[in-house]
Amino acid sequence: MTLTRDQAATLAAAENQRFVELARYLSADDWSKRTECPAWDVRAMAGHVLGMMEFTTSVQEFVHVIRTGGKVAGDRPAIDGMTEVQVAERAHLSTAELLERLADAAPRGARSRRRLPAPLRMMPMPQEVDGVRETWRLGYLFDTILTRDTWMHRVDVCRATGHVLLLTADHDGLIVADVVEEWARRHGRPYSLVLEGTAGGKFGTSGEELVLDAVEFCRILSGRGTGEGLLTQHVPF
Repeated sequence: MTLTRDQAATLAAAENQRFVELARYLSADDWSKRTECPAWDVRAMAGHVLGMMEFTTSVQEFVHVIRTGGKVAGDRPAIDGMTEVQVAERAHLSTAELLERLADAAPRGARSRRRLPAPLRMMPMPQEVDGVRETWRLGYLFDTILTRDTWMHRVDVCRATGHVLLLTADHDGLIVADVVEEWARRHGRPYSLVLEGTAGGKFGTSGEELVLDAVEFCRILSGRGTGEGLLTQHVPF
């Protein structure tokens, strides 16, 4: 399936809100727990998520993060520098301040992404996936990647803290199905995929049958887990 812009906007708004709600349930001890992103604890990860929300709500912030992040990244992918800047510039916030800004930025960020003008949607953004340079469009970043990123970090936080991961077929199932479509397009080979769980489904009609949990499938494709064969094809999150 290919998400429409309306579907992408609905998913963005809902996912932002789900992350805010999860953050509100975290205990004082949860914030310092380590995540599967080696450099980040839960607090730093939430700072990054907030940074990406605010990245879309202000032209000034957008330009600042791209320019400063590029300098910080050096020879590394630009996104590494961007995320480091976002985390560092929000490290001083108290938990209450962080939660307040998340609650404010979540709906504003989703609205800004939805309203991105057509000319800006076509803006090229050089990126690197598995060591291969490719060019994204800003519309792809706003419609797809930023929602996947927040979704995967919600998974990360739940795994780090033991909180139950909220999953529904009409939300998480659409995000996973979109990941499957891009994965299939990137590897370009026959496949038969059964993803188990609330966010899962059956995809493909031929080729080697793969059966695994839907969330674990996405973790593997994001580089957080390991897989063989077609599961070595990563998808950007």
